Amino acid sequence: MTQTQAAEQTRTRTFSWSDPSLHAAVIGSRPGLETLRAMIDGELPPPPIFSTIGVDRMEAAEGLITVLLTPREFHYNPLGSVHGGVISTVLDTAAGCSVHSLLPAGQGYTSLDLSVRFLRAVTVNSGTLRCTGTILSRTRRSALAEARLVDESGQLVAHATSSCLIFDVPTAR
Repeated sequence: MTQTQAAEQTRTRTFSWSDPSLHAAVIGSRPGLETLRAMIDGELPPPPIFSTIGVDRMEAAEGLITVLLTPREFHYNPLGSVHGGVISTVLDTAAGCSVHSLLPAGQGYTSLDLSVRFLRAVTVNSGTLRCTGTILSRTRRSALAEARLVDESGQLVAHATSSCLIFDVPTAR
């Protein structure tokens, strides 16, 4: 392929995001599920990562999070399938937010680790992906969550577990 042919095949993507400090300022000020629902309902803007990877939507219930993502070409790696980093990001989001959904006001969380298993390739032909995050175990200071990513036909394409540290959010003085 010549350089001219490659330029003719170039695609562009433009997106915008809101100031991430808006989220940081409210963490811990209200219960986690309430914060997530405010984001889903548009009271709070989505976090910038949602715009970066093109999340379609998120659903939240206590201890249960679903993230929907339609694979697109801009997710691809050089092999012609969705990059594992994109898949890992969706899995991490669902698992972590399932922990967040259980937190009372005054607490936050952070992921300590993420263990991912890729089971099958994901392409634009996979249809809308549904990633569901749930809690496996929770103590006062930590939680273990899992996330399952299925394609439009219901086939499991990836699975992850994540350990999260739960911490008290400092109050403003």
